[in-house]
Amino acid sequence: MPLRISFGGGGTDVSPYCDLYGGYVINATINRYATVTLRSLNSKEVVIKSIDYEKTLKYDIDAFLAYDGQLDLIKGVINYVKKHYEVPTGFEIKIQNDAPPGSGLGSSSAVCVALIGAFKEWLNLPLTPYDVAELAFHIERIELGIKGGRQDQYAAAFGGFNFMEFYDSKTIVNPLKLREKIVHELNHSLVVAYIGGSHNSSKILEKQISNVKKRKNESIKAMHEIKKLAVEMKNALVVGKLGKFGLLLDKAWEYKKKMAEGITNEKIDEIYDAAKKAGALGGKISGAGGGGFMFFFTDIDRKYDVINALKNEGVQIINYSFEDLGLVTWKVER
Repeated sequence: MPLRISFGGGGTDVSPYCDLYGGYVINATINRYATVTLRSLNSKEVVIKSIDYEKTLKYDIDAFLAYDGQLDLIKGVINYVKKHYEVPTGFEIKIQNDAPPGSGLGSSSAVCVALIGAFKEWLNLPLTPYDVAELAFHIERIELGIKGGRQDQYAAAFGGFNFMEFYDSKTIVNPLKLREKIVHELNHSLVVAYIGGSHNSSKILEKQISNVKKRKNESIKAMHEIKKLAVEMKNALVVGKLGKFGLLLDKAWEYKKKMAEGITNEKIDEIYDAAKKAGALGGKISGAGGGGFMFFFTDIDRKYDVINALKNEGVQIINYSFEDLGLVTWKVER
């Protein structure tokens, strides 16, 4: 499953804000992936192998997989599938992710979507991309209580450029069919950087959720503005006004920082200021904030100035391209 970068509206897809006011998000998937393989076994054993953590867990297929901080999201999907569908044999699952948890690229939700997709393929489940995304959201956010919004699951399931609408009882995914030259120019002008560390999204989101529940005016006003800017970003992208798009990113970042404490810090502010001085029109952190990945939209002639400025800040530049496809599954015949 592809991971995603969120251009605008992130945070307005988190309850209770989206339930009360509706949320808008514009995002795109990139060529960083969460990959799951599922192999049936001639036994009653469940084997989970995490390539990234070099960890293997084994269970009896009839046992409930207890949540103990070890690959709980994977266990949550397995427990749900075993409870609601007939699983014919034991199985082995291998998981690999191109980005660590806390990267801000929606990596955990992409793993969840990929695993549901593997079971969908194996058990021939009649699930649409909407079904897969909603099931991933239910398992991750409701059953396991992991704080977060809705965009990550839908981005991984659908892929490509999307403008998403989130309401109390429904989600609408509007695919954006951008002209090829717009995608190429955006790809060239957008610098993606790993700034190190990882954000603690749960703590940041807890503060954001609390601010909405307490009707804190500054936080809610910032989220209203971010939602409006997501619409403006979508319109700028569709017509190819990328300079305007870059400036809107800058506005959105200023409002995002007002949503909750912890979204930015001194290091992030220094990196952002260095990029702006070198020629970036705007940018933001991808995800809840605090660390992980950032991206910057640059003047067409200043891209390499921005890259050098970021390198001087100790930031790792990431080569990437946009990915059109979302969930892809297939069977391997041996």
